[in-house]
Amino acid sequence: MMCLESDGSSGSSPGCGGRLRAGDEEEEEDGERGCCGRGAEGEVQTLSGRMNPPATGKHPERAAALHKAPSLGRARVAAAGILSVGNVLNYLDRYTVAGVLLDIQQHFGVKDSGAGLLQTVFICSFMVAAPIFGYLGDRFNRKIILSCGIFFWSAVTFSSSFITEQYFWLLVLSRGLVGIGEASYSTIAPTIIGDLFTKNTRTLMLSVFYFAIPLGSGLGYITGSSVKQVAGDWHWALRVSPLLGMITGTLILIFVPAAKRGNVEQLGGQLKARTSWLRDMKALIRNRSYVFSSLATSAVSFATGALGMWIPLYLHRAQVVQKTAETCGSPPCGTKDSLIFGAITCFTGFLGVITGAGATKWCRLKTQRADPLVCAVGMLGSAIFICLIFVAAKSSIVGAYICIFIGETLLFSNWAITADILMYVVIPTRRATAVALQSFTSHLLGDAGSPYLIGFISDLIRQSTKESRVWEFLSLGYALMLCPFVVVLGGMFFLATALFFLSDRAKAEQHYFLGRRWRHVAACSASWENSVVEWGTEAISLQLQGESTCDATSLCESLRRCQ
Repeated sequence: MMCLESDGSSGSSPGCGGRLRAGDEEEEEDGERGCCGRGAEGEVQTLSGRMNPPATGKHPERAAALHKAPSLGRARVAAAGILSVGNVLNYLDRYTVAGVLLDIQQHFGVKDSGAGLLQTVFICSFMVAAPIFGYLGDRFNRKIILSCGIFFWSAVTFSSSFITEQYFWLLVLSRGLVGIGEASYSTIAPTIIGDLFTKNTRTLMLSVFYFAIPLGSGLGYITGSSVKQVAGDWHWALRVSPLLGMITGTLILIFVPAAKRGNVEQLGGQLKARTSWLRDMKALIRNRSYVFSSLATSAVSFATGALGMWIPLYLHRAQVVQKTAETCGSPPCGTKDSLIFGAITCFTGFLGVITGAGATKWCRLKTQRADPLVCAVGMLGSAIFICLIFVAAKSSIVGAYICIFIGETLLFSNWAITADILMYVVIPTRRATAVALQSFTSHLLGDAGSPYLIGFISDLIRQSTKESRVWEFLSLGYALMLCPFVVVLGGMFFLATALFFLSDRAKAEQHYFLGRRWRHVAACSASWENSVVEWGTEAISLQLQGESTCDATSLCESLRRCQ
């Protein structure tokens, strides 16, 4: 302690304080320098940071680890691929119901509001369970939680396919239970990918992961419609995703590594201490970029939830009014609109995610606020084409599909970027909680209520008008016109995110560099404690012999090993 407090001017220990100061200056020049004086010479830059080449003959285990690096990279990519497949299945299962919605209405005899209740109950249970799984995901084995969630919703979905027409409430309950199972996956899986990759590689992998949202959604429509058509019974559409879910859950248990939180960012050593859930929540609420991006995500969820649930039925009613299709009297109903909408959703999801990631990478060369600005432009542009859907559908179904294509492409462009914004402005030990809270907020303000709200407004308009096929079509269109206004509001929230993005990212990076310095100090202090024990033992021996122990020379000599 005497040596650490020395100013370096003492004649008894001239080298100690100077070495401490020199070490501090060297740390400022290169934060990656090791504790015990190892410089940056010969370091190799990798995606996860820097590493020193092993010294020949001294550390053969390091050489072996270096040779394993390519295989570790492939294992990480494979793990991210499995997690992305699981995300596809989550959304496939979620939107299979939307693909056979008209059949469900006919089978159970429910109106628009009742059909919208299926998605609303699903999302409500999802958003309530998400914070719980976020808390668990920051503290316990994440891949075990993921696998259990997949096994649970697979079993519930399969069981729901046997519900008879007298028990619509049981189908509603089953969708709520499925929401709980899927909440575990959507909350935790992105944080594992965030701990496997960094920087542009992480953006790419998150883009692949979030491409699963439109891909799975589109495949849900296609699977529901196709399986119903082949089997002649819509119940079989609910029996496909559970089988695939069981297989994926098993693959996650076997192949996905238990990634250490913050390890890829070289924070693993100092992130073992966990802060309380309440402290995490307070920190997230004070993070303005996180708050505004979460509100913007809520607007995206509102629009995607409402449009995904109602657009196929809206286009079917448009064709009935134009006399190009017949209304469905009993199931199985027509599948054309669900198939086309599903195919468009798959392709626009791929195009939107790739376009968003590419635009962000290019804009980062121009401005450091590229991430939220690209999201804002995409949202505002999407609102225009969503409005045009309802104008074109009155006279041209092809025109409506073109507007859907462009509007969805722009809307889907921000999904992976939003996740990357969260990774930038939130420290690793709070990311699962942050994802969970963002999921809760986006669903609470977004798609938890939007499907039911649109159906309720549609029924309300129809009650005030005469019963006709025309008003069935117009009432649903008027209700859906709420979506573009919410999307514009989301664009405004992304612009607000851009105002605070740099400062919040700097705070998170400051935490990272302070954490790295603390790891350096912690490693040194372990050596220092050993030195103090040795020096203390020597001091006691000298004291017994009547010799002076007032100077700190012995301690300084011991501490030189830490420099």
